Amino acid sequence: MSTRTAVEARSVTKRFGPTIALNSAGIAIAEGETHALVGRNGAGKSTLVSILTGLQRPDEGEVLFGGEPAPPLPDRDAWRRRVACVYQKSTIIPTLTVAENLFLNRQSEGGPIRWGALRARARQLLEQYGVAVDAEALAGDLGVEQRQLVEIARALSFGARFIILDEPTAQLDGPAIERLFDRMRALREQGVTMMFISHHLDEVYEICQSVTVFRDARHVVTSTVADLPQDELVAAMTGEATAAFQARARKTGGADTAPVLSVRGLGLADRYHDIDLTVRPGEIVGLAGSGSSGKVSLAESLVGLRKADTGTVAIKGKEVRQGDVPSALRAGLGFVPQDRHHEGFVSMLSIAENATLPIAHKLGRFGTVSPARRRERGAQMIADLDIKTTGPDQPVGDLSGGNAQKVVMARALSDDPAVLVVINPTAGVDVKAKQSLLGAVEDAAERGAGAVLVSDEAEDLRICDRVLVMFHGRVVRDLPRGWTVQELVAVMEGIDHQ
Repeated sequence: MSTRTAVEARSVTKRFGPTIALNSAGIAIAEGETHALVGRNGAGKSTLVSILTGLQRPDEGEVLFGGEPAPPLPDRDAWRRRVACVYQKSTIIPTLTVAENLFLNRQSEGGPIRWGALRARARQLLEQYGVAVDAEALAGDLGVEQRQLVEIARALSFGARFIILDEPTAQLDGPAIERLFDRMRALREQGVTMMFISHHLDEVYEICQSVTVFRDARHVVTSTVADLPQDELVAAMTGEATAAFQARARKTGGADTAPVLSVRGLGLADRYHDIDLTVRPGEIVGLAGSGSSGKVSLAESLVGLRKADTGTVAIKGKEVRQGDVPSALRAGLGFVPQDRHHEGFVSMLSIAENATLPIAHKLGRFGTVSPARRRERGAQMIADLDIKTTGPDQPVGDLSGGNAQKVVMARALSDDPAVLVVINPTAGVDVKAKQSLLGAVEDAAERGAGAVLVSDEAEDLRICDRVLVMFHGRVVRDLPRGWTVQELVAVMEGIDHQ
């Protein structure tokens, strides 16, 4: 690794009204290294990214690339030649093809667009970075993993030697993460410098050489990864020693208790087959598996986002119409979707408006909603889930990722559901937010709800009474509490289905 600095932010301060997003913070990243930036939601990471990519001007301080001052704004082309960013929130345009997304605003070099040549360039780029996606496919038809890989390929295509990866693994499964890491290692060998932002600290130790911690808008520490034990890293992020999340002992309904969720013979072509599932009051059932296992599609079918071809879903003994979200909600189901940005909330609406959407009809008379009652309920939800905000009227789009996810969870719980279905609820959130979100699922179970928890994180699944492991669309194992990570991964990867 070079001792030369590829990028540096010096004494950067950024204010948004009364809020200080960065307070004389900085980072220095050596050429050819993969450098982690970690911190709790609201620590200032996203603001630093916006400054390093030229989207925001610092109020104080400066940015340097290779020891030279950053290009003047708004010279976007000059910035793109120095830095590229793959954001956690997808910037793919769903109505355009993959090829058009890859070369957006770069379709030609001054003349008319040659569509054949554009598609050929796209296929070459996708092949170069091992992205198995059709260049002519509509981006809106891609899955989460495919969109993420297209974003990475597009960022690399600008030719920048410094790349920021903002939570790139948040919605990827194990094999996809390993493919990404393999590519990152290859890029590093070619001299590419990367800043890696992740809440998954094990990934920091796997892929990064150095790490910088931000807390409360300030720089706390920079260290080589090898010299900073994980407990010290967590303490630097939180300002305190943080114990691992401990699942609670809960009482669940016995075999003779009427189930709150019954699934029989559920099947969807090319997704999953012959699924039987029973969840009893107070029980949390996990769904684990790779990205191709069908676990997410199954969960989305339970809530009506997908319409199964065969089988039935019943909530508290009442069969729910397939592919009908309102029917599922009326029957007593609460839902936290996989992608909070596209399916979880309306960014321009307030916390209170988002969190009370399912119960708006209960907050007034004759088809009206009482703003006072809505704010009151919103304030209660803020307190229950420890949402960091200025108040119930703050737009959700202004919140950090972890706090926005808490709003999505609050909405799912707003009507005291009989069944709670949550998909990757802790993706892209910090240690404290994970505890709040998983604790909310356990709280619901203690009140008598049943829960289905889909997660790519083994630690999330620790709160489950049992975990159903899916492989190629079928449930292959039912693991009771006490499983080991090695056992879980072996079943997920098709090694042990006994």
